[in-house]
Amino acid sequence: MNSAEFETDLLVIGGGSGGVRAARTAAARGARVTLVEAGSTAGLGGTCVNVGCIPKKLYSYAAHYAESFDESHGFGWRGEPPRFDWSTLKRNRRAEISRLNTVYRNLLTGSGVQVVYGRARLLDAHTVVVMDSAGASAHSQITARHMLIATGGRPKVPEIPGREHVLTSDDMFDIEPFPARLLVIGGGYIACEFASIFNGLGSRVTQLYRGAQVLRGFDDDVRRFLGAEMLKKGVDLRTDSGMTSVERTSEGLRVALRDGGSLVVDAVLCATGRVPNVEGLGLEDAGVAQGADGAVLVDENYRTNLPSIYAVGDVTSRMQLTPVALAEAMVVVDQLFGPASGRAPRTLSYEYIPTAVFTHPSVGTVGMTETEARRQLGVIGVYRSEFKGLKHTLSGSSERTMMKLVVDEATDCVVGLHMVGADAGEIVQGFAVAMKAGATKAIFDATIGIHPTAAEEFVTMREPVAGSR
Repeated sequence: MNSAEFETDLLVIGGGSGGVRAARTAAARGARVTLVEAGSTAGLGGTCVNVGCIPKKLYSYAAHYAESFDESHGFGWRGEPPRFDWSTLKRNRRAEISRLNTVYRNLLTGSGVQVVYGRARLLDAHTVVVMDSAGASAHSQITARHMLIATGGRPKVPEIPGREHVLTSDDMFDIEPFPARLLVIGGGYIACEFASIFNGLGSRVTQLYRGAQVLRGFDDDVRRFLGAEMLKKGVDLRTDSGMTSVERTSEGLRVALRDGGSLVVDAVLCATGRVPNVEGLGLEDAGVAQGADGAVLVDENYRTNLPSIYAVGDVTSRMQLTPVALAEAMVVVDQLFGPASGRAPRTLSYEYIPTAVFTHPSVGTVGMTETEARRQLGVIGVYRSEFKGLKHTLSGSSERTMMKLVVDEATDCVVGLHMVGADAGEIVQGFAVAMKAGATKAIFDATIGIHPTAAEEFVTMREPVAGSR
């Protein structure tokens, strides 16, 4: 079939960040674009907007206020302790997410994208049928010259007795009633963030993780330091632990633990990982190659084994970050429909991609961990500082900050930068630009710091950790 024989030039499956970006920019290049989103306008924006980054950070802000009130006493503020209203937070969050859903819809329609609501199922390399929630055909078959799968991921719940009583991160934003006793299972960033949030909002939080320390894959000093700070904040963090079953009783949910003990709580959040959202897509029937947990396999250009079908974002299980999905989407659009006027086609390097974890305190990181650097580079220098921030000299809080640099001794390039402390994500973003540009430790040392700030510590660390080289 030539392009004129297809109903659309690009059919995007999934209205999350990557899918919406690809659809509207392809339409802006003159392509005929159709986007299929399961559900309704309320789903536009995907996980990040609806049940991920945006509402989670709003709740993280909310969770800081009780702590901030306590800390204000050292600065001379007095008054009645604030009272938290869970229903107000939920209502205001819903209003903001609804506003964002509408923004996404307007971006699509304003760009000329045809939006179809329903679940897409591939019939072959160029054809989908859209199904309604009951599994019936809700739209005639759509033929497309190119397809982009951008359906994201979904939470995974382990197969244990009583799993029907377990909640996922998707459920936590509207949980009712507010859980006085919350058990969080998992040690990844989602588990740690929700443990911090609900602890800050007033829940008595217990967190169980089967490993020796939380945040597997992060720098070991970050993991150790954050775990200690979360314990200080009041999270009952138990490593080398887990649950075996959940049972509803008159007292609450009784959770059997791996060590033979038990806990009674009001809610159990299972945040033990996410899997690609591919159920019902018909990938097997269409012949799209898949990997572990159903991830869509793609090459360096995000093309599947079927030349007409591409995939970006969490559904590929490469790097599950919203900005990465956006960048991947732009690479695909440039390949298929050409770059924007006056620009070269986009490419994407996965080196020095910064990320943040919105725990209390937060984490910001970019580049290699110390372990990765030793394995890949050999001789490295490690610079680390731990201190109490100026704010907490009067606040009464025992919170501390940790900063760390990893330097390649052969080139003097800073290859890893890690922070645990207030506003870590805001601080690390700027340093990521410098590292992307190849900044050396000598350049860091020659940079004048802004005083008094925590960020200046990154440009004032002079002596490597003893024995680190």
